[in-house]
Amino acid sequence: QICLSLVKLLFYLAHSPLGSIVLLDFQPRQFVMVDGNLKVTDMDDASTEELSCKEDNDCTLDFPTKSFPLKCSAVGKCEGINEKKNLFNAYRYFFTYLLPHSAPPALRPLLSDILNATGDLRYGINETLKAFEKVLHLYKSGLYLQKRPLLLKDYISLKGFRTVKGEDYKCWPSYSHLGCLLSIHSAEEAAAICSSQSRCQSFIITQQRTWTGRPLASFQSSWTDLIPDTNAIVYIKRSASSGERL
Repeated sequence: QICLSLVKLLFYLAHSPLGSIVLLDFQPRQFVMVDGNLKVTDMDDASTEELSCKEDNDCTLDFPTKSFPLKCSAVGKCEGINEKKNLFNAYRYFFTYLLPHSAPPALRPLLSDILNATGDLRYGINETLKAFEKVLHLYKSGLYLQKRPLLLKDYISLKGFRTVKGEDYKCWPSYSHLGCLLSIHSAEEAAAICSSQSRCQSFIITQQRTWTGRPLASFQSSWTDLIPDTNAIVYIKRSASSGERL
């Protein structure tokens, strides 16, 4: 969410009515999340000036660990230098820390491609935004779940019940520090997650939603503490208890 919002912001800055705007003091402390969108808190160090040049050798974009040769345009300006400076700063201050973590395994190669392409400046802001929107579409639609074994059949569902809330086993990347609360696309994906965790014996899909509209599922190491809840369904591993006992 943070990286996508930042890319949308940089897309606007690259195509603003004032021209391409560069953030000269690009630091995480210069940004704040407001209603799920990243905002710049200080525009004092923003500039529309692009580096003047006479030849391509005048257009090297230098960072502490990397340098990038750019082209000198016919009008004597280094082509895309403001856009590329913003994008590489987004890569080194945000993407490298946030993109490798917490995505579903099927989407990680796509995020790795974005990370590598922006780190080498092979992508401009247009290509980067398009790549992020593709990942978001796959994530929201559940298309990344294709060609998976169906595991929900290994669970018994009990409508009108849920497990008692409390501390339980922890997992990464949980939305709660007290247990294992993860974003899912469907009950089938929740079953796959539970089946992959040795301590998981049951799960319940909550009424909570993430910023993409995906529900959160709570994964539990037991299923014995059940309480009535007309809006809930608890899913229990068949191996955890026989149908007769239930």
